[in-house]
Amino acid sequence: MAQGEKKGFIARMLEGKERDENYARSTLPSNRWALFWDIFKGRFSKLIIVNLLMLVFCIPMIVVFVFRYIYTTVQGVVMPFAGWVGSGYPITPNLVGVPQQVVLSTNLLFGALMVIAAFVAAVGISGGIYVIRNMVWTEGIFVANDFWRGIKINFVVVLQSTVFYGVFLYLFTISINWAQYLMAVGEGNSVLLTISVAVSYIAIAVLTIMFLWMLSMGGNYKLKFWQLVKNSFLMTFGLIFQNVFFAALMAIPVILVFLGSFFQIVGIVILVLFGLSYMLLVWFNYSQWAFDKFFESKREGGKVNRGIYAKVGKGGAQSKAVQEYQANLEAAMSVKSDLSSRPIKPITDELKVYELPESYSREDLQKLRESKDKIIEDTESYAEEHKNDEKYVVYNAQFDKKEEESEENGKGKKKKKSSQKEDSSEDGQ
Repeated sequence: MAQGEKKGFIARMLEGKERDENYARSTLPSNRWALFWDIFKGRFSKLIIVNLLMLVFCIPMIVVFVFRYIYTTVQGVVMPFAGWVGSGYPITPNLVGVPQQVVLSTNLLFGALMVIAAFVAAVGISGGIYVIRNMVWTEGIFVANDFWRGIKINFVVVLQSTVFYGVFLYLFTISINWAQYLMAVGEGNSVLLTISVAVSYIAIAVLTIMFLWMLSMGGNYKLKFWQLVKNSFLMTFGLIFQNVFFAALMAIPVILVFLGSFFQIVGIVILVLFGLSYMLLVWFNYSQWAFDKFFESKREGGKVNRGIYAKVGKGGAQSKAVQEYQANLEAAMSVKSDLSSRPIKPITDELKVYELPESYSREDLQKLRESKDKIIEDTESYAEEHKNDEKYVVYNAQFDKKEEESEENGKGKKKKKSSQKEDSSEDGQ
């Protein structure tokens, strides 16, 4: 009994085992959850590369964040917030509202710097969303080339979205700090100030989800800026519960960072390796479901469920991609092929075309012509000898039958037309 070739460890990892169930159609992604996991485990290395590329353009934002952290830490040490009022030197007679004032002045400066740094981050995001979108569409990608191509295609829309989000985030953050300062010093109506703080936090949450929708819509469709704002607003409130769930799901690495202690280290490691790619993958996979349901399924020629395959043996309908493939295959098989309808001799070394030397004569040209004629004669004799082989007879018979049926149908239509003409002429007489 013949034994199969023994493969090495790397070959087994890349190719899999013989008759492995991973090759079966039933293991292909049949829903968005399965598609996410298939992309995450199958293209994990590419997710890391995309994440690192985006992280390079986020360096200015990281620098601003680090300097803000250092600045606030130093202010906390220098300011006598923890000391006894009236004791020590220098004497600070009243510390009411000073912490809130420090936070307000800090955010005024570093918030503005963060908005400027976001312009650079928009470059990396524009390339990253293009690569992630193609992954969700299960298209072939070349990370570096597609990343730079995505920058050229998406930079304008991502920059507009980032400026829109960054400016409003900055304004609402300052309004919260200002309200907290006024409440600390006892100025203004505390009830109205508390309501304004709550409204600002809600507005920040709404703007964050709108920003995510603007990225996914801008990466999938060509929309003007105000159309993008309008549609993102509608999708934010139209799918409010789904939005909250998937926004929380994609924010897991950030949540780990804010938990502190060991979780903070884990969150930072995840963000550096694949956190940004993971967040975009979660949101774009979810938003593609929404686009399929509300947009693609309702427009003519829309592509639905790209990368998703129907389960076999469970009565599920085939996906759009499979249906298109089968339709194209049937259309190609319905046309008679000249290569399949007649015998063609396989290429052998028996007959060769005479090669002309560098300096040739009429005799060499004659030899060249004779060699070509011999090949033509040999090919024709082979075709004549094998023209009655079963595979050619069966193949040609099915198309001959179709031609006869079409001719009969054509004759029948002509007879009907002629009879109608005769009847109309008799009626005229």
